[in-house]
Amino acid sequence: MSAQSTPEPVISEPGETGPRPRGKGRRRKARSTRRKALLATAWTAAGVVVLGGVGAGYLYFKLNGNIKSVDIDQALGNDRPSKVDNGSENILVLGSDTRSGSNKKLGGGTDDGSARSDTAMIVHVYEGHKKAAVVSVPRDTLIDRPRCTDTKGTTHPAASGSMFNEAYGTGGAACAVKTVESITGIRMDHYLEVDFAGFQKLIDDLGGVPVTTTKSIDDRQSHLNLPAGTHTLSGQQALGLVRTRHGVGDGSDLGRIQLQQAFIKALLNQVKHVGVFTSPKRLYDLADTATKTVTTDSDLGSVNSLIDFADGLKGIGPKHMTMITMPVRYDPANPNRVLMAKQQAQQVWNALKNDRPIPKSATKGTATGEAKGVVSG
Repeated sequence: MSAQSTPEPVISEPGETGPRPRGKGRRRKARSTRRKALLATAWTAAGVVVLGGVGAGYLYFKLNGNIKSVDIDQALGNDRPSKVDNGSENILVLGSDTRSGSNKKLGGGTDDGSARSDTAMIVHVYEGHKKAAVVSVPRDTLIDRPRCTDTKGTTHPAASGSMFNEAYGTGGAACAVKTVESITGIRMDHYLEVDFAGFQKLIDDLGGVPVTTTKSIDDRQSHLNLPAGTHTLSGQQALGLVRTRHGVGDGSDLGRIQLQQAFIKALLNQVKHVGVFTSPKRLYDLADTATKTVTTDSDLGSVNSLIDFADGLKGIGPKHMTMITMPVRYDPANPNRVLMAKQQAQQVWNALKNDRPIPKSATKGTATGEAKGVVSG
């Protein structure tokens, strides 16, 4: 496992001709029985899943009642980076690995009542909402966690040399957001969280996701056994794929991130072809599952808010999405941990703050996994 392996130059300049003027801002279309929404479920992701908001009466109130939300703004107060008013948006998407309840059976491990952010992605939606950049934050990154107050009002002291994913386990969503804002200097406009059980059911409701694997993947810990070839992954298999780290490559979290990013692109491609909008029942089933699956910040905590938010994202497909891993280097004291490559990471944060493409130099020579190209959609 090379501490300074150089990734292939995969960072594209999203939308090189720039946003089309007619795409700026969000537009609300006339109501119809097939109102569309693009709901970021990104287990690894921001992952983004198209679903429909069913219109009125009982169905509306049932879906509205499904959504769980947390008041991030109240918990964090005013000690935050300033919001950049340039038409862009930043969303922190987390996959929670709590082992309690139905997630214990899916995730394995001990039910100790704790939870960590198994997957974390910063999704930057560029002005015009026609392209996006996704920055995966390795869960094993050692960081200085800031002092934070959770949504119950409990204050947690700062900690040095803490694993990134422990921020969520310490103070929940508010502490995770505070930590991301601390290390990036970028204000998170929104927060979305998905859990094991919801992710699995959502994939099943979509009818599975086709992928091609160039190598066999066998990981007993994530309950995944895939020979090389083409497969339509069930929800359980998809969950195993985005969680596996021992079944392929070098067994690192960085390799798992490469698999996650490849799966998100396959998921987006599948959504385009699944035909959910021609079937009201399928549309409702997806909306019901998705609204039960996510926890959002309070600004997105209703069906109408999710529809308005998602309406501005529906034009973003895999070809308009840049996906990278936060620039890191292996910790010399522990090869199972990574440290943020601060100078190169700053190139990423500066690009997002200024709503610019991420330069290729930001990831040149940084640590990378060995699972690139194993999965494609």
